[in-house]
Amino acid sequence: MKVNIEIDCTPEEARSFMGLPDVSKANSVYVDNMAKAMKSVSSPDQLQELAKNMAPMGQVGLKLFQNFVEGSLAAGGMSKASSKKDDD
Repeated sequence: MKVNIEIDCTPEEARSFMGLPDVSKANSVYVDNMAKAMKSVSSPDQLQELAKNMAPMGQVGLKLFQNFVEGSLAAGGMSKASSKKDDD
């Protein structure tokens, strides 16, 4: 048996309904700080250094994330290539 329930509400209403906290003020502060930090970046090297400093677990966390993204891209590319082979 399959049951589908569709609820039409705003993100704020959904958050309240699920009992999640309102983090809009914290998000605003975070976005403002990120915008200020990005304005000071004038080269790719500075951007990479900024990312290293802000990443969880420093450079190790950044490297893990980079490997994750590269692995996802490679897997996506392989599935597209295999589907093309299947179509032929």
